[in-house]
Amino acid sequence: MPISPLRRYRAAAPLLVVVALVTASCGADDGADGANGGGAAQPSVQTPTAGLPPRLASNLKQGDQIIGEGKDVFDRRLRELRGHPVVVNQWASWCPSCRFEFPFFAAAVKRYRAEVGFLGLDSQDETGPAEDFLREHPVGFPSISDPSAEVAAAYGGGQAWPTTIFFDSEGEVANVKIGAYATAELLDEDIRRYALGGGG
Repeated sequence: MPISPLRRYRAAAPLLVVVALVTASCGADDGADGANGGGAAQPSVQTPTAGLPPRLASNLKQGDQIIGEGKDVFDRRLRELRGHPVVVNQWASWCPSCRFEFPFFAAAVKRYRAEVGFLGLDSQDETGPAEDFLREHPVGFPSISDPSAEVAAAYGGGQAWPTTIFFDSEGEVANVKIGAYATAELLDEDIRRYALGGGG
């Protein structure tokens, strides 16, 4: 018996949604086409902080929380992390590519937690959806609300979602990566190159 157009659409629709989520860009070509991995991070216990440098431990204890809003709050947290390189991920709850790369950051937080500070900028987003997003996709770092994306823009971001900004241990911008990471390995390479200064 021939398959009706309606049944054919119902069968294909879920696949089209999956393809759209993986390849969607949130404002720019993010390099995530054909990426390996991705998807939602699995809920996990808080990243261990025992034995970490005090500033890094204090930062991680606020993981997956929105800890304030605006440039003053962001700059204060950067000062608190001075002496350690900091990786800042600009994201939003409405951004499929942010969802795609969050598991890469969750793994990086665990791997580099003794050497690097991690921080999020929830840019052009609303607090309620952002908090829901963090509950569904825990990443391990705290985030600061950036409603107009002016904080991200002040440091070279705010042009596309996601964007990752690398700060050296003196609080100076070392690199800005516009668009999502296609693989966890590429994120690792940039953390070693721009945060830890070890090349890639």
